[in-house]
Amino acid sequence: METKVNYTVVGAFVLVLSALLVAGILWFASGGGFQKSYDLYLALVDESVAGLSLSAPVKYRGVDVGKVKDIRLDPENPELVRLVFAIERGTPVKEDTEAVLKTQGLTGIAYVELSGGSRESPPLRAKTAGGYPEIRTKPSLAARLENVLTTVLAKLDSTSDSVNKILSEENLAAFKSTLADLSVVARTLASRKDAIDSGISSAARTFDNSAKVTAKLNAELGPMLDRLSKSAEAVTKMGEETAQAATSAGRTAESIGSDVKRFSADTLPELQRLLGEVNALTVTLRRFIHETERNPRGFLFGRKPVPAGPGEAPE
Repeated sequence: METKVNYTVVGAFVLVLSALLVAGILWFASGGGFQKSYDLYLALVDESVAGLSLSAPVKYRGVDVGKVKDIRLDPENPELVRLVFAIERGTPVKEDTEAVLKTQGLTGIAYVELSGGSRESPPLRAKTAGGYPEIRTKPSLAARLENVLTTVLAKLDSTSDSVNKILSEENLAAFKSTLADLSVVARTLASRKDAIDSGISSAARTFDNSAKVTAKLNAELGPMLDRLSKSAEAVTKMGEETAQAATSAGRTAESIGSDVKRFSADTLPELQRLLGEVNALTVTLRRFIHETERNPRGFLFGRKPVPAGPGEAPE
């Protein structure tokens, strides 16, 4: 007895099985059951992203957590580059997380490194509905080096210009002239060394003699100044007593009759004039004592005339 086989059913079964096999292979190749979920984040970079390509890795402290999804210029500001990252869901992207461009080894392959993300910082959220959470960026090492080199080169150019101005022909000629003058002065001083030494010695002796004379004058004039000071105090006391006497006389004159008042009217002006002269004498004595204490030599040798100033004829 022969078995009847339906070749149509067998062919259909083989086709369906082959399709399922191909689909399974493709599914496993694309990740299949191990497919991960990603969240999209935005970053705006104000430097060149040369070397960074699509699907470039995004690392968090060196661990691959995603890839670069999109690279384009920011339509609102052409000076910024708009980067979109696809980062694995569950990665601790916080508000203080920062993104920086880095290169891997000597090959120059660029990637994005995420850093920061302290434990106390809240998770990063989108500021607008339907938008992407924006990760802060900081300059890369290449950008910082470029800025430093630019600043250094600018300062070197400025220094070079200043050196060139200092070393100009006019300044060099003036410098040579100054050196020549200094050489002449040095030779002149060397030739007159003995005279200069003698002058210095004479000046030292003069200073010593002046110190001795001043000490002697102070010793001799000290008692005299004390006596003058006591005399001035006595004159001052006499003036005060005279003033008190004049005041008493005025009071007495008021208590006496009209005759005594007429006498007081004639006498009091004379007493007041006498008091004025006594006060002037007291001021003169005090000024004389002060000048003598400040310059004892002037008491014996007289005051030196003041030297004539520039443009003034000596008297």
